[in-house]
Amino acid sequence: MKSILARTLSRKQIVTNDGKAIGSLRNLMVDFDTGLITDLVLEPDQSFDTTGYTLDGDRMLIPFEAVRDIKDFIVVDRYLARM
Repeated sequence: MKSILARTLSRKQIVTNDGKAIGSLRNLMVDFDTGLITDLVLEPDQSFDTTGYTLDGDRMLIPFEAVRDIKDFIVVDRYLARM
């Protein structure tokens, strides 16, 4: 994946690879030992069923390994997004 500045990701919409809207990006979790992004922290859409996903209060965590593309939207593999 090419380099992207974090500020360009702010509030980007996150969708599954089959086009279902999940929510909007709020933050990133980073492993400071490796410098790698570990998770996307997002605010899920109210209509999205969060069953089977990792939740932290009112935020949802999606492993960064689930990200498939970042352009107008952040596209995630819906199977890898569940933990």
